[in-house]
Amino acid sequence: MLALTIFGVLILFMALGVNVAASMGITAMLFFIGLDEFQNLTMVAQRMYSSTTGFTLLAIPFFIMAGNLMNMGGVTTRIFRFASTLVGHTWGGLAQVVIVAALIMSGMCGAAVAEAAGLGMLAMKAMPERGFDKKFTAAITGAAATIGPVIPPSIPFVIYGSLAGVSIGQLFMAGFLPGFMMALVMAVSVYFISKTRAYPRQQRAPLKEVWASFKQAFLPLMAPVIIIGGIVSGFFTPTEASVAACVYAMVLGLLVYKEIKWSDLPRIGWETMLFTIRIMFIISVAGFFGWLLIFQTIPQQVIAELTALGTNANVVMAIFIFILLILGCFMEGIAVIVITVPVFMPIVAQYGIDPVQFGVVMILCSMIGLLTPPVGMCLYTMSSISGVPIGELSRELMPYIIGITLVTLICAYCPGLVLWVPRMFS
Repeated sequence: MLALTIFGVLILFMALGVNVAASMGITAMLFFIGLDEFQNLTMVAQRMYSSTTGFTLLAIPFFIMAGNLMNMGGVTTRIFRFASTLVGHTWGGLAQVVIVAALIMSGMCGAAVAEAAGLGMLAMKAMPERGFDKKFTAAITGAAATIGPVIPPSIPFVIYGSLAGVSIGQLFMAGFLPGFMMALVMAVSVYFISKTRAYPRQQRAPLKEVWASFKQAFLPLMAPVIIIGGIVSGFFTPTEASVAACVYAMVLGLLVYKEIKWSDLPRIGWETMLFTIRIMFIISVAGFFGWLLIFQTIPQQVIAELTALGTNANVVMAIFIFILLILGCFMEGIAVIVITVPVFMPIVAQYGIDPVQFGVVMILCSMIGLLTPPVGMCLYTMSSISGVPIGELSRELMPYIIGITLVTLICAYCPGLVLWVPRMFS
């Protein structure tokens, strides 16, 4: 009953328009006061500080900056051009190009919103000129951007791993197959939609053009090789990989392509700082909120209730997915992760669910949340870029949301598929 009351108050504050971080902080303080536990209020600063001091969390600002540098430094443009020569002749043409470009870029920055913004600018300029609807263009770009946080490197995996005490390297490896599966279901959807609507295809690019675009994109294509190869080989940690990605993107933008000026760096740094502060503030307040849940033994109460129902691991997984999808409709993905991990992880351990597999399922659920109203960040990003109303864009996204949901269920009930790559490299 206490657990329902705590989350009921939290949801009430958010429904009243209070932002997620403030809602968590106010809820925790009110319950500590109401329970006459004033001494715990003295731990607010300590809990908030300790929640953000993990070494792995240093990866967040560097991956965000890497994404910003790549969008401004010509990396995104060159990857888009190369992908166009590879798959532009298939049904869906440039829509398939967006998927392939997102797949390549996902190995560089791991931030869905940054990827949506970078690809969105290119796609909204190129695709409508070739006869694609604006809403179709915006939908496939927003959906493809969600591949980014699943294929390594990934900011949500960094956050989940730091909170759950799970190897981030293992999480990165586990994201490979689900990420490619997401790309596959999107490509199939685009194929049938494009055939139905008679969207245009490009002529097959001659090998000479493919080779020329590959040479232009070669250095950007080396970024995921360096980042992922360095992590797999043990040459550097995921946190160090984020610094390597940032440095590599800066060298390309400043010295090689020279599309970034030194005078642009303060603006890029400022945008990176604002986005980082937003994420870290949510994590810090969630640390205090999580302390309330632990102090009141909420995870243990939930375990007792589930055990009393006689449920098994499969049923528990279904319940978790349902909860995550509902929360994703109303809360940002990172907020969902930091709120639910303290409650879910003891239950995950109790029912023998692999924490790496569960991390993949949780991040896939949060990717669906990025595309669903009322707070889907990719949904709003693409609506802002394209000018397509939220309602129309939401309907156009349905085939891709269904596809990602199917991938999520496969990962939830076929653990061997998710864990095959991390076990192979461990």
